Amino acid sequence: MKALIAKVAIDGAIGSFDKEYSYKIPENLRGLARPGCRVTMPFGRSNSKRQGIILSVIEGDTEKLKELISVTDDTPVLNEEMLMLAKALHERTFCTYFDAVKAMLPVGLSYKLTPYYTVNKEFDAENLGGTETNIYEYLRKNPNSTFDKLKKAFGDIGDILDTLVFSGAVLRDFESIRRADDLKSIWLRVKGGIDGNLPKLTPRQEEIYKLVSDFGELSRRQLQYFTGVTASVINNLVSKGVLETFYKEEFRIPYRLQNIVKRDEIVLTEQQNRAYEGILEEINSDKPSVSLLYGVTGSGKTQVFLKLVDFVEAKGEGVIIMVPEIALTPQIIDIFTKRYGNKIAVFHSAMSVGQRMDEYKRVKQGKARIAIGTRSAIFAPFSKLGLIIMDEEQEHTYKSEMSPRFHARDVAKLRAGYHNCAVCLASATPSIESYSMALSGKYKLFSLTERYGNAILPEVVAVDMKKEAEEGNKGLICRHLVEELEKTFDMGKQAIILLNRRGHNTYVSCSSCGWVATCPNCSVSMTYHSANNRLMCHYCGYSVSVYKKCPDCENERLRFMGAGTQKVEEALKLLFRDKKILRLDADTTAARGSYAKYLEEFARGDYDIMLGTQMVAKGLNFPNVTLVGVIGADKATYSEDYKGFERTFSLLTQVVGRAGRGDFAGKAIVQTNEPDSSLISLAAAQDYDAFYNEEILTRKLMVYPPYCDICAVWAQSSVKEQAIDAINEIFSKLKEKINDEYKSVKLIILGPSASSVSKVNNRYRFKIIIKCKNNFTFRELLRNATDIKLKGDTAVFVDINPETLI
Repeated sequence: MKALIAKVAIDGAIGSFDKEYSYKIPENLRGLARPGCRVTMPFGRSNSKRQGIILSVIEGDTEKLKELISVTDDTPVLNEEMLMLAKALHERTFCTYFDAVKAMLPVGLSYKLTPYYTVNKEFDAENLGGTETNIYEYLRKNPNSTFDKLKKAFGDIGDILDTLVFSGAVLRDFESIRRADDLKSIWLRVKGGIDGNLPKLTPRQEEIYKLVSDFGELSRRQLQYFTGVTASVINNLVSKGVLETFYKEEFRIPYRLQNIVKRDEIVLTEQQNRAYEGILEEINSDKPSVSLLYGVTGSGKTQVFLKLVDFVEAKGEGVIIMVPEIALTPQIIDIFTKRYGNKIAVFHSAMSVGQRMDEYKRVKQGKARIAIGTRSAIFAPFSKLGLIIMDEEQEHTYKSEMSPRFHARDVAKLRAGYHNCAVCLASATPSIESYSMALSGKYKLFSLTERYGNAILPEVVAVDMKKEAEEGNKGLICRHLVEELEKTFDMGKQAIILLNRRGHNTYVSCSSCGWVATCPNCSVSMTYHSANNRLMCHYCGYSVSVYKKCPDCENERLRFMGAGTQKVEEALKLLFRDKKILRLDADTTAARGSYAKYLEEFARGDYDIMLGTQMVAKGLNFPNVTLVGVIGADKATYSEDYKGFERTFSLLTQVVGRAGRGDFAGKAIVQTNEPDSSLISLAAAQDYDAFYNEEILTRKLMVYPPYCDICAVWAQSSVKEQAIDAINEIFSKLKEKINDEYKSVKLIILGPSASSVSKVNNRYRFKIIIKCKNNFTFRELLRNATDIKLKGDTAVFVDINPETLI
């Protein structure tokens, strides 16, 4: 029998150490150590126990190889496709193998190596003294104690414990502990072999026996519910050998399942049907494809989705439906559970660890065929995928800001290539890159230019706030918006108001010396929050009680400048004292389930105005909303980010589209200091094509995507000089290599320079921006250039096509 070698990726390996390691599979682990299984193994010169995952198994010479210690999983947690994805993420996003694995698995299925300690009985403990002796004696009486248990008994003893381990007095080992347990319930059935030969039973016990016998099996909870018996009656039947218990896995469902599933016939308009038939053709081609469903707000894209899902689900294939934010999941879950019941599974970060794990298992076991969720839903473990839908595909939240820094759209294409399935991107304001791909013929383009049913696009009015101030209104809300709000309430309708800044005031300064309240950990000003009367940093979370006087010159005349949602809420309450106002931002929706609850209440008519940040702008459908107000519409146009105009246009178009989605005409009031701005004019007209034609010329002139790829290289450190040294060394290596073995690689390099926000959470940030063609040769060059020796806590990371360069 030939020797088997496991190619293993190690948890915690970084930089040049992050590679495939070869380990011998010992005889006792043959058949257990398979690709996709997690294992433990000795690593490094000290042979410390580490966790890893098998990427592949090959035959070969194992004479000089270390052996695997154990296999953690009974069955592989990653199949062939997911292992392919892990390798692709590692190569394309510069993440570690294990970071890729962690991104694909729910937290509850992950294991952590937990250290536990015991005494070395062969060690001479005579020379130990003080605390060392106490710890040694404690471990002799309490072997296999965890660090937490020792810390509880002796306090902070980390250094002493390490000394005892190093001297050999104490032995340290590790155990793999899963982060969440399966949820199991107790069930009962008639014990095998009883064959009617029952012991003497009471009438109540006989009733229970007959009920279980008729049903075949019942959970303890069901049995007690149906009969009202106590646990002691059931336990007596088990002890007499009449019934036996067994366990069944249960799933923690994070949403209410519908009792009655209704599959009403979907009637499509002519435009919708053309889009449906076109995408259906792509699905039936059994080839990987990408389509862009470009439809104005309220055009009924969801109706097209539902009919496509009907077709794919009926074939027994899986469907992934992604939305950009947790905020959008309650409404779409409600729509899909009414139609598909328990065939859906939900994936997003606001769910508990156990819920996320159980939804993942339901998909893997084939109990759910439709995965709905945010970015993480793209890794739903379907064995056969038929369709992937990305709604609001332009949104930045589809790009991960943490390692692995992947875009869900790129992963969708990889999965489509593996399954030969279709990807459908959808938006009223597609990303410039996606629309360019569609116009060039690389994506199939399907357009919906009309609203569904009787709804029409709202009238949009831009109000010049400079002129408003000149005429005596220096408030936050223009007179025209106040008038339209009054008309809306008189008709019994509701309004949505957008201000994409939370808090009360955006900054606080001294009127005398010019001091500005800034975060001590970050290079940004702090925002005043009236709800808790504190200044807060929106980057690191630092907060301090509001200053009563300037800490520099002690002047008591502090200026509270700018406006956030809390301040606008106050202004609205003064104007409309008898109206109920719902504020939705990160401060009011922090509690789990609060966002869905608020949306239900607003849909019910419990509130007259919904005021909020961008979470009120996208994807929501409230037929009773006939008015939308936008405050501070042009603030984002001053962003130095190349995507600033695109994001602002998208946000304005999306929020305006919340009005008039029912049988009543809608209206939108956009407050701006730049009413003549082409961006404001185009957003008011909801003319995406004209915006695209203008923006694509700028992108071409400045050489930005889609005319190149953007790569950002960042160096961060708590020591400013070390971050500068690291970024400068990378820059020097880049110049050296493109003048030598990589002469064929054409690059435009900007920097090195400090980031726009140069310090976050006491870490200094410096960057290099590279305009490039993202291919294997470029990534190989970059991998070589960033392979440097780092000082202190310096970290270097690469982000391909980041959503922001700030």
